[in-house]
Amino acid sequence: MRYSDDFQLGERILTRSRTVTEADIVMFAAFSGDWHPLHVDEEYARKGFFGQRIAHGFLVLSVATGLMGLADMAILAFYGMDRVRFMAPTKIGDTLRAEMEVAEKVDRNEKEGIVTLKVTVINQRDEAVASMGMKLLMARN
Repeated sequence: MRYSDDFQLGERILTRSRTVTEADIVMFAAFSGDWHPLHVDEEYARKGFFGQRIAHGFLVLSVATGLMGLADMAILAFYGMDRVRFMAPTKIGDTLRAEMEVAEKVDRNEKEGIVTLKVTVINQRDEAVASMGMKLLMARN
């Protein structure tokens, strides 16, 4: 278990990877209620800006979060997200990984600290597709 005190400013953490499938997109649309045709209608998407269906932005962030190993951290609460950006589309068949950097650490008291991770989501072509600052309220050791 990693506590807030275990993280070092500037530390980089690389995750395993995961491929985004058509089933992921359909299940995310069903779960979220976001049935925008850019994600689920092949003909509509083919005529659009990207030329094919793409994953929901929040699906991309959710996949990245799932890759981050949060269960191995002494997280008390998700504290927030800042500066979310989507730089490139994620298409069916793209394989994503997250690259995290410890950007900030603030000790709130003797028991709690806030760790801010700069998260960049990278595809199999080493292109950044999304980024965010993720703040985690964590137990201190």
